[in-house]
Amino acid sequence: MTGNDLEWSDVRIFLAIARHGTLGAAARQVGQTQPTMGRRLRALEEATGHALFQRTRDGFVLTDEGAAVLAYAERMEEEALGFTRALAGKDAQLSGLLRVSSSDWFGVHVLTPVFARFLAQHRGVSLELVTDARPYNLARREADLAFRITPFEEADVIQRKLMHMEYALYGRIDLVAPPAGDGAGYTLISMDSAFGTLPDVEWVKRMLPNARIAFGSNNRGAQARMCAEGGGFAVLPCPLGDTTAGLRRIDLGEAPPGRDVWLGYHRDLRRVARLRALLDLTIEALGSDV
Repeated sequence: MTGNDLEWSDVRIFLAIARHGTLGAAARQVGQTQPTMGRRLRALEEATGHALFQRTRDGFVLTDEGAAVLAYAERMEEEALGFTRALAGKDAQLSGLLRVSSSDWFGVHVLTPVFARFLAQHRGVSLELVTDARPYNLARREADLAFRITPFEEADVIQRKLMHMEYALYGRIDLVAPPAGDGAGYTLISMDSAFGTLPDVEWVKRMLPNARIAFGSNNRGAQARMCAEGGGFAVLPCPLGDTTAGLRRIDLGEAPPGRDVWLGYHRDLRRVARLRALLDLTIEALGSDV
């Protein structure tokens, strides 16, 4: 096989399998069937004359030959994505698709009302909102616009702090009194153990060290719902806690630490008209303390 014979579509399949480790997961990413992925991989290996993966009971593992060409495949991907980003960056029409990523509760309670206004004004644009804990890769066009609570570290990402988001302690509205003293005898709703070092989690542990954590979840919406059901007190972002029926703020004399919200997009998309319009409306609606 020569460089002229190598097709990007085959390299894309190689990368998907390398990243996901199984044909099924890789097929879902590239939009192919699992049998087609298997046939394309076998054809690529036959054409190159090398086994690129070792088939194991747990999935596909790169061979030495596969590992040796992985970096080259990733550079090919970056060039191909740069090709599409460069063309997208010259799109001056308010039409087409924008893919946005954020956390689940932020997407539902903060972004969706803004997006509804945007779609009413720009009926030629379609929005996809993907809510996931993992950071989507902007260079690979996994998302066109992303919202995070930490600054972006990726190269070629244009970012700005959108807003500062306040947090508060919440309890069910019919509770007679807030927890007193060290919190002994009270129950808390918090993040799961993997997120135990978040500022709001550490704050409530300091303020109510003897309160018992009865329910933990990495889903803020689930925390708010459990709080409204009377499962305990919870520290929640105010845009979520204030709009959840049956909850009220609890004052312990000191507010929990808030978080900054950052937005980011790849620099190649800075001239896309529909993205600029969405940014302008989002910044106008949310670009202040909440």
